[in-house]
Amino acid sequence: MSDSEYIPADSDPVRRRSDPARNIAVLVYILQALSFFVGGITGLVGVIINYVKLDDVRNTWIERHFQWQIRTFWIGLLWTVIGVITTGIIIGWFILLGISIWIIYRVVKGALALNEGKVV
Repeated sequence: MSDSEYIPADSDPVRRRSDPARNIAVLVYILQALSFFVGGITGLVGVIINYVKLDDVRNTWIERHFQWQIRTFWIGLLWTVIGVITTGIIIGWFILLGISIWIIYRVVKGALALNEGKVV
């Protein structure tokens, strides 16, 4: 979908920050960041929230953030599992390091874009 098919963010930063859908996306970014410290369980909670609230954000600028968060979770989980399985042959440690950096990048990039009222 092109950007023109989405309802854009409110241009007023005060109203944009009070948007309930935006606040849910902020919560999920926080949960994804916390997943590094609590073994990933908050990331799972975050993706469940994304799926439950996905219909509420359809065709809005927040939908792209939800898609970004969902994709981050599933790709992160896949490569984390591969990394854990291959830690015995050393390469797994590099995979885990790489996927950790990638997840941090995606959480930071998404959260900054959300804060600026942009889609990712």
